Amino acid sequence: MEGYFDKEKVIECMFDPITSEILAELENGGKESSYLAEKSGISEEEVRERLSYLLKYEFVKEQNDNDKIIYSVDAQKLSKIMENDENFDSAIDGLTKLDSYLN
Repeated sequence: MEGYFDKEKVIECMFDPITSEILAELENGGKESSYLAEKSGISEEEVRERLSYLLKYEFVKEQNDNDKIIYSVDAQKLSKIMENDENFDSAIDGLTKLDSYLN
């Protein structure tokens, strides 16, 4: 589904610790849902839930392959979000917010 998306919501998804770990795994190519769940310590359902907004706007793609769900990321589309100066400022704000949660 292409169309209007909330850039701050995308950035928020990207900087969620578990979602960012999943996205990092997807940088090198598609991965099975079961693998991502195991690596992240969450269920496959939660993997899908955490990626749902990114899936909706096709930052992440989902494919069924012999009853296995494979996720892949559109790294170019995600990087465009970060390239915009305004979005970069939002990302810095997001990192600051994340840091405040962690400390």
